[in-house]
Amino acid sequence: MSGLSRRTLLQLSAAGVTTVAVPVTTARPATTRAATEQTYRCQYHFTVPEQWKNDPQRPIRINGQLHYYYLYNADYLSDGGGTAWRLATTTDNVVFRDEGISIPKFTTPNGDVWSGSVVVDTDNTAGFGEGSVIVLATQPDGQNGGAQAQFLWYSTDGGFTFTNHGKDPVMPNPGVSNFRDPKIIRDSDRGRWVTLLAEGNKVGFYVSQDLKNWNYVSGFIKNGLGPLECPDLFHLTSSDGSATWVLGVSADGGDAGLPKTFAYWTGHFDGTTFHPDASAPQWLDHGFDWYAAVTWEKPAGDGVDPTTRYAMAWMNNWDYAHNTPTTEADGYNGVDSIVREITLREQSSGQLSLVSRPVDALYDRVARTIDLGTITVDGEHPLPFQGVAYEIRAEVTWGMLENVGMQLRKSSDGSRHIDLGVFGDYAYLNRAATGHPDQSGQWLESHTPFDPAAKRVDLRALVDRTTIELFLDDGRYVHSHLVFPDPTDTGVTLFTVGGAAVFSSVVIREFDPIRPPEKPLP
Repeated sequence: MSGLSRRTLLQLSAAGVTTVAVPVTTARPATTRAATEQTYRCQYHFTVPEQWKNDPQRPIRINGQLHYYYLYNADYLSDGGGTAWRLATTTDNVVFRDEGISIPKFTTPNGDVWSGSVVVDTDNTAGFGEGSVIVLATQPDGQNGGAQAQFLWYSTDGGFTFTNHGKDPVMPNPGVSNFRDPKIIRDSDRGRWVTLLAEGNKVGFYVSQDLKNWNYVSGFIKNGLGPLECPDLFHLTSSDGSATWVLGVSADGGDAGLPKTFAYWTGHFDGTTFHPDASAPQWLDHGFDWYAAVTWEKPAGDGVDPTTRYAMAWMNNWDYAHNTPTTEADGYNGVDSIVREITLREQSSGQLSLVSRPVDALYDRVARTIDLGTITVDGEHPLPFQGVAYEIRAEVTWGMLENVGMQLRKSSDGSRHIDLGVFGDYAYLNRAATGHPDQSGQWLESHTPFDPAAKRVDLRALVDRTTIELFLDDGRYVHSHLVFPDPTDTGVTLFTVGGAAVFSSVVIREFDPIRPPEKPLP
């Protein structure tokens, strides 16, 4: 981030801008689709029903369904500030049902409610009853000049509504400017709770027996990544039996030419301190719009799958958070990535890295599959397909060439498109020639390393009305971008420069629009 903080931006309007192809206004008009016949609402990604959303909160399984809370501002279109926690439920991580507001804003002296985490207190350690649902969330302390502090909320109705545990914080601010985004995990080996807090360039570790009284035990310090936000800590086992802890944060590596997404370190956690395997982080996404990410357990039988976690993130960037045509066209601003499954894979160097793939249940929503087989391309090759919400996959091999890839959401005259592929020693995703939110010119093309001797790449792109997520080489690298193609731009072209390539197993899967089930009457 630069300039204003992400909290301040929630309460301010940015200056007016226009994108490459699609007009974007950053004012918040009290109009909806009546002003335009165009729609930019995604067909299979989660979008806020109306108004504004930002940070996801780690979903949790309660009574057989997943509860997904997120920060929501019902007053966004009228320039009102502050966020509440809104709830959506799902059984498959694809179709979400809106359940309304669970933690309202401005109902205590501490104002709005920011990011935190939720746990089920199975053993009644906090004293609100066995199975109570407990939230620890950041709020501005109304008795301490608005300093960031952690407040406790509890639910006795299965996580649908919450009551505040008084006006005093359970984790008061120790006198620092950044003290937020608590993430609670259960340390079963030691019979206690552990919370991670984002404290500027440090992730602080705290322990508690009762979720109310917390003691500081250690800090993980990392400079050069801006303020660390939304920390996470989890344990994974790879398919060959290698096990590791993973510490993750949302971070801004832009000044160092690094992503502005989810940085992570593998290592060891001894219940008090995290010991990283290496000083430099790896990145779970190399695009520009995968922020405030959360991960959670994948169930397996009566337990959890030790090899896999789910992950999702807010698809936006605080450098241009309000620059979207969805505000005027559809009356909302806020979309999440698809849910991914993340696993550990050992690289040829011996390094353990996280890899990603779309959640399997997404493919239950396929409306049509177009199998185009093998295509030899030398130059441009338009495909016999038009669409706005689909996945396209291909295995590409070549001998000698300069550039190889795909152009997606291409206009009929060829002037607008999203480009992805391989150029020399890097893979890329480029949104410069279509509508996009970045007016600085800094965040147009994302890169990841590529071995030019390989002469082979697996491309998998998930396209929706305002998003593209590119998975390379079975999810080793992912690029996630916000894009705003004109709704009439629907073409797909394969291309090469400087030689020929063979695109094998070319398959397009078109997705049905996902309409969540109606919320049942009370």
